[in-house]
Amino acid sequence: MAPSPIVTATLQSAVLSGTSNLLAQALTAYQTDSPLAIDWVPVFQFILYTIISTPPNFMWQGFLEETFPAYHVSPTKDAVASAAANDDKELDREAREDKLVEPKLNIRNTLVKLVFDQTVGAALNTLAFSMFMHSIQTAMARPEHLAAAHHSGSYLLSRGAVDYSKVDWRAVVRSSQLEFVPIFLAGLKLWPLVSLVNFAFVKSIEGRNLVGSLAGIAWGIYMSLVAAR
Repeated sequence: MAPSPIVTATLQSAVLSGTSNLLAQALTAYQTDSPLAIDWVPVFQFILYTIISTPPNFMWQGFLEETFPAYHVSPTKDAVASAAANDDKELDREAREDKLVEPKLNIRNTLVKLVFDQTVGAALNTLAFSMFMHSIQTAMARPEHLAAAHHSGSYLLSRGAVDYSKVDWRAVVRSSQLEFVPIFLAGLKLWPLVSLVNFAFVKSIEGRNLVGSLAGIAWGIYMSLVAAR
């Protein structure tokens, strides 16, 4: 039995999210001219965030599509010409060949979805990312003897690796507020174009999620570098 579209989308996004963090670590090692030592803790954190955030984002895209469909049915040029000529025989032939109507891009709905996605959706995703990362980084603060990257695997497998009792939520909210605008503005350089391509040319929610995840590799590298500050 094949997994549901939302499960498939979540797994795809999780793999690409982990990949983006690994690439960010490789880029940092290259820029600092230091040997690459994979730190599996941030990889785990990014994958976990993606597993949590992908399903609601998938449903959000579904809601936008149901509320503002990208395509509406419109008569084909041939059907219009046949109707104008009162050519019933030609209309019957076009009906048999399924050439009477065709999907047509609804520009108004596409623009409305773009605005909602890049305001409400982007704001919520930015806030969710910041809140999650600041909280889990505090919850997974490592003792000095396990802070090195080569100890990250052992730390992940240790008891109490994630301890949310250590989190100061007021500090998390404060930090998230401070970085909200810079991250939101950075996202406007990428995501409006991705959303426009998705809404205008990709018809399925699964396809849109895949396109978004592929674009998210570049975004994930940026966010990995932000989270590592």
